[in-house]
Amino acid sequence: MAVPKKRTSSSRRDMRRSQHDKTSAPGLSPCPNCEELMVSHRVCPACGHYKGREMIAVERE
Repeated sequence: MAVPKKRTSSSRRDMRRSQHDKTSAPGLSPCPNCEELMVSHRVCPACGHYKGREMIAVERE
């Protein structure tokens, strides 16, 4: 069984762990109905449309 020859310093250990939870921002695209930015493959929160059809009724202010 492999055994490390040297102890890993806390700095090196923490630098390795710092990369673990990085996530990128979701890709936003304009809604084809109202041109509001929305997450792809989701119902538009501004107008309630998805793939050209109204999925949910949204109140207009």
